[in-house]
Amino acid sequence: MEITANQFLDCSGLSCPMPILKLAKQMKSMEVGQVLEMIGTDPGSKKDIPGWCEKKGNELLDVVEDDGAYKFYIRKKK
Repeated sequence: MEITANQFLDCSGLSCPMPILKLAKQMKSMEVGQVLEMIGTDPGSKKDIPGWCEKKGNELLDVVEDDGAYKFYIRKKK
């Protein structure tokens, strides 16, 4: 499945809680239905980002792991 992102956020090298804080700020600037591609390298992000999406009501479309980095594709729902 090919996902086209409207915005991009690079959180490489950041540790908790910074990826979540930057994600929340970025999502506030987006319109409902837009997709964010976020890259993170913190292993905790693999669990934190899906939990944040569920709590905030956004849709996690996919998570791709590539050589120690994680790509999250998140659709803004609210």
